[in-house]
Amino acid sequence: MKRLANKTALITGAGRGIGRAAAELFAEEGAQVVLAEIDETTGKAVEDAIRKSGGAATFVRTDVSCAEDVRAACRAARETYGGLHVIYNNASVFLGDKDGPVTDLDEEVWERVLAVNLRSLYLCCKYGIPILIESGGGSVINTSSSAGVMGIPGCDAYTATKGATIALTRSMAVEYGPKGVRVNCIAPAGVDTEMLRESSLDSPDFDPTYFFERAPLGRYGTPQEIAQLALFLASDESSYLNGAIVRADGGITITPIS
Repeated sequence: MKRLANKTALITGAGRGIGRAAAELFAEEGAQVVLAEIDETTGKAVEDAIRKSGGAATFVRTDVSCAEDVRAACRAARETYGGLHVIYNNASVFLGDKDGPVTDLDEEVWERVLAVNLRSLYLCCKYGIPILIESGGGSVINTSSSAGVMGIPGCDAYTATKGATIALTRSMAVEYGPKGVRVNCIAPAGVDTEMLRESSLDSPDFDPTYFFERAPLGRYGTPQEIAQLALFLASDESSYLNGAIVRADGGITITPIS
């Protein structure tokens, strides 16, 4: 039996990178997937790819910082597939060329990063968790970062959202665990995605050796590796995990600075 058979999953930021890898893997493992993505071109492309491979997917154009868009995506899960069992809060932005120390941060940048990275989590859980409970329980998977568990200079807005994600994961795990909803969090480090390349790799101030190659595994992660972890957290195989913060970082957050 497939690992997500008879489950419906809502995945934010499903049009590319980790979100797309997770959407395709979840569908392959039997899930009916709601693709909550702001970019119509990439969202439709993932929907088409999943359907052509025999899976079930519905694209809903979603600005994850907009309450009405998030409500519409949650309604689509209920109305199209009869319920909701997994919420994967994957969507994030890292504005490497605009983020920075708090004293240098424009207020607009601060508000934008918080809207996408933190407000989206609040909205998806606010409107999605009641449907999970109605559906008999399920799994919420949040996305933090190595920046949420260690100090990284030059990205204070991003770091603030990822630290808050960890704290909110823990409080929601306590709140909703008794109601049959497990809440866990993935904290990746450098994952080879479009967002990483667009945000930092082209910067003359970015030193990938310092940030990633000094980790014990000595390389970037892949979207597929993070998607496999999300699959485990979405499935019943992780039925006793609640409030866990899983560091998928190649060991960088335990590596002494040399």
